[in-house]
Amino acid sequence: MRFQLTDDQRALQAGVRELLGRCFGREALRAAVAAPGRLDRALWRALGGAGFFALRLPEAAGGVGLGLPEAVLAFEEAGRALVPGPLIATHLAAAAVPGAATGETVVAAVDGELVEWLAAADRVLGDTAGVAPVRSIDPLTPLHRINGTAPAAGPVRTGPMSTDPVAVLLTAAEQLGTAARVCELAVQHARTREQFGRPIGAFQAVQHLCADLLVRSEIARVAVYAAAVTADPADIAAARLLADEAAVRGARDCLQVHGGMGFTWEADVHLHLKRAWVRAERGGGSTQSEELLAVRLAG
Repeated sequence: MRFQLTDDQRALQAGVRELLGRCFGREALRAAVAAPGRLDRALWRALGGAGFFALRLPEAAGGVGLGLPEAVLAFEEAGRALVPGPLIATHLAAAAVPGAATGETVVAAVDGELVEWLAAADRVLGDTAGVAPVRSIDPLTPLHRINGTAPAAGPVRTGPMSTDPVAVLLTAAEQLGTAARVCELAVQHARTREQFGRPIGAFQAVQHLCADLLVRSEIARVAVYAAAVTADPADIAAARLLADEAAVRGARDCLQVHGGMGFTWEADVHLHLKRAWVRAERGGGSTQSEELLAVRLAG
């Protein structure tokens, strides 16, 4: 089986990247960081108008009529650009919640014991009894916890985001976008930053870091794209684990390449790392994917 992208899929990927570059460039990213918790409704409507949330809706229902592989490509670009907001929850609700498909309605969803973007949402899927805000490590992802500020005793509560394999795969796609972007940032910095009279990319230790970044992101890419074709829960779990590793370790290695500059607010690297950490806890996190794979292997 071949997993090469078609011309139409490449055009879709390029189109989403162009749209986000125009509507959510670096200035918009910095403005979002400066106003945490505020969702850009104009951006949301622009995404809806472009069919981002309705990608998998049938054309007869007003959607684009594409499939899961195309949604993965779109969410990879959103992850690459660090687009804030409950993108996955709104996408999953496009068929059921009026206005979600067009971006007029922002939908959040319970994910275990957390809810992302609760205050900015028009609709929330799942039980939100006893919610309380908690400090998020990512300035672009406000969080609320169900049943107070401390983890509840006993089994972790479930919700739409933690039980839907599509949500897990789209999270993996966003992580893949971050993994690819931090690889680009590391290589760009290694080519331009000079020490001892030559680019730091000439030093073997930096070359190894950049090579590891690329290898992890490309392995994750293959797994995520394949899982989008098979839609098998075990394939999705494996893709999620690889994408989480590629995003988190990739962002940390990118910080190493940047040195002290990577920790400053002027750089974007730390934003990718913080978002990767938050995403890694979605949908049951790595533990749920590991358990699913263990059951499949044991069976």
